Amino acid sequence: MKVLVIGSGGREHALCAAFRKSAKVTQLLCVPGNAGIGQVAECVAIAADDIGALAEFATANAVELTFVGPEVPLALGIVDEFESRGLAIIGPRKAAAQLEASKAFAKDFMARHGVPTAKYVIAHSPGFALLELESGDFGGEGNPVVVKADGLAAGKGVVVAANRHEAEIAINELANIVGSAAANKIVLEECLVGKEVSVLAFVNGESYALMPAVRDHKRLGDGDTGPNTGGMGAVTDDSLLTQDQITEIEEKFIRPTLRGCVKEDMAFRGVLFLGLMMTASGPKLLEYNVRFGDPEAEAILVRLDTDLIDICEAMFGLNGASLSDLEIKWRQGSSACVVLASEGYPQKPRNGDVISGLDAAATSPNVEIFHAGTTLSPDNKFTTASGRVLDITATGDDLRSALDSAYAAAAKVSWPGMQYRKDIGRS
Repeated sequence: MKVLVIGSGGREHALCAAFRKSAKVTQLLCVPGNAGIGQVAECVAIAADDIGALAEFATANAVELTFVGPEVPLALGIVDEFESRGLAIIGPRKAAAQLEASKAFAKDFMARHGVPTAKYVIAHSPGFALLELESGDFGGEGNPVVVKADGLAAGKGVVVAANRHEAEIAINELANIVGSAAANKIVLEECLVGKEVSVLAFVNGESYALMPAVRDHKRLGDGDTGPNTGGMGAVTDDSLLTQDQITEIEEKFIRPTLRGCVKEDMAFRGVLFLGLMMTASGPKLLEYNVRFGDPEAEAILVRLDTDLIDICEAMFGLNGASLSDLEIKWRQGSSACVVLASEGYPQKPRNGDVISGLDAAATSPNVEIFHAGTTLSPDNKFTTASGRVLDITATGDDLRSALDSAYAAAAKVSWPGMQYRKDIGRS
């Protein structure tokens, strides 16, 4: 099978590494990819949001399966375009991709289908958001409020404001952070308290298969300080959720969501991501994603023992396969991913620094290194090319051993200004 992966980050490197393990894959392509992905797949310089060019490329090269990594092409309707040409592609259609592409759409969808979530209000402009704050329902004295840009914002469109004053600042500055299109509409939410955890599932209609629960660390600094980022690390471990909690999540979140999608004529196929807050009164949904998270994908896929092609075939119902019947095997134990980022990330990352120590880190036991943003210099050295640069990912019999392995490998890598959190999986 000729397989195409769309995207250029650590998530896509992890997907390519998983596909490369399959004996069924005869050719692996990635657009646009990065320098690290180029070690396991053929990279082609087409932008991930150029839907027409991607469809033409897949058609001309007889691609038999496409897997979409990032959210933007899904929101733009890449699945609809590929399917109109008879091309097999993993991901939801544009209608279902609204669950991630619009926070307002997602919150109203949750309300329509009884999915537990935080109280919220939708403001159709920054000005109306400020008026909602003045009404006193959100952001009162000593009352934190969550300010969310409605549109896609690469993980940077959420501000947890401690009070009304901070919320006003966030509303006024949101467009500068994420762009005016994403912040034209704003969602205000009550601030939930608890531990965050994410549950992902492979989905085909109302049939699904769960992945190991995962916890991401969004803030830049240790102790969950600093600005929100695209993610500074993630862990999987059996302690994140009990079996009773998993059952509750299936009954209150996954099944109602998938039934709701079918009812609204936007049956879901692809990877569904539930970002949850485990509050004192039970889990509540913070957000949907309609694809693998990054760096959640890296932490999850290193534990996958089942052929990813078999899972993709089950997502299409090919050869009588069904996700409900497929036994997906996961490596026992835990995993940890530590993101190494450039100086200045997330506001103004510095690029072009030569990376040292990669070869030494790559020989570390139980460690896989996924490139999130690298390029090759003229003298064939890896250099930094984005805010998040490398994802040092390790497995272990337990979380402590996975973290120890990941951090030991991370300590071997360096470039000027490199930064990473020292408390992934421990805070």
